[in-house]
Amino acid sequence: MKFLDRAKIYVESGAGGAGCLSFRREKFVEFGGPNGGDGGRGGHVFAEAVENLNTLIDFRYQQHYTAKNGRPGEGSNRTGADGEDLVVRVPVGTEIYEEDEATLVADLKKVGERVLLAKGGNGGFGNAHFKTSTNRAPTRANPGQASERRTLWLRLKLIADFGLVGLPNAGKSTLLAAVTAARPKIADYPFTTLHPGLGVVRLSEGESFVLADIPGLIEGAHEGAGVGDRFLGHVERCAAIVHLVDGTSENVAADYRTVRGELAAYGRGLEGKLEIVCLNKVDALDAATRKKRLAALSRAAGRPARAISGVAGEGLPALMRDLMNLKLGRAAPEDDRAERAGEWTP
Repeated sequence: MKFLDRAKIYVESGAGGAGCLSFRREKFVEFGGPNGGDGGRGGHVFAEAVENLNTLIDFRYQQHYTAKNGRPGEGSNRTGADGEDLVVRVPVGTEIYEEDEATLVADLKKVGERVLLAKGGNGGFGNAHFKTSTNRAPTRANPGQASERRTLWLRLKLIADFGLVGLPNAGKSTLLAAVTAARPKIADYPFTTLHPGLGVVRLSEGESFVLADIPGLIEGAHEGAGVGDRFLGHVERCAAIVHLVDGTSENVAADYRTVRGELAAYGRGLEGKLEIVCLNKVDALDAATRKKRLAALSRAAGRPARAISGVAGEGLPALMRDLMNLKLGRAAPEDDRAERAGEWTP
């Protein structure tokens, strides 16, 4: 299924049914009087967050959503039926904005959360409603209230516990495939990942978390270079980011600073999120090069960097366990920092 995280929709509630103008006329009933019933309420339009959806692709093929109108009132004081409500089902994590794309209407973060997008019009009063002691035969009935129309934007931010960021070909998709059942596209050229991917890391019974793979960032991504930086919205909700740096790069410190610069340019709190820095692909390095580049990356990050390999699996069990501890609110163990303490200076 193609991934889509932004869509424009048009919603319209149902109009209220008109009130009925009617009088009771029966043989042997001398004073029949008015008996026009009220019109029914028009249907509302709701948005509801549901499970088993992780893209807005459906809204590319259907953009218009209209609820049913209320039925008009009838004689014998019969009220018209209400219009059926319409529920627009969206993935969990969907933000709904007004047409200006700046005014937030709702942020649906949990399954079952629902918000009213367009209110159905009230039904009009029939002439029986206007009967008084001085006006025994009113000839007035109200029309139903008009429908409400809105143009809205949907933006999906995937619900993930942790996000993988880095330059293209840093090994993010390889890592996701190594620790989850996800099968992202993996190749030896940049930008093999064009859309965010999700995977569930399962450590033991009852212990799991969601990991998001974000398309690679390059210098100038905040200005539209590469695939841009709009996919960073999918890690805004993450508890922490895992920053992967390609260990085979000649300048790992510059690579690290490039991605950090793009996170800062994007803003929205990403630059201040907890960050776990990893030197990836260490299986391709000899011992001396590995030590040198790990120290350079640690100095650039201002904290000890981890040495991992998505292909060989080195360092992944400890990394996944630390991420699980973070999700559970426990401090990550200092399992490998003592070993690296002499390899870098802040």
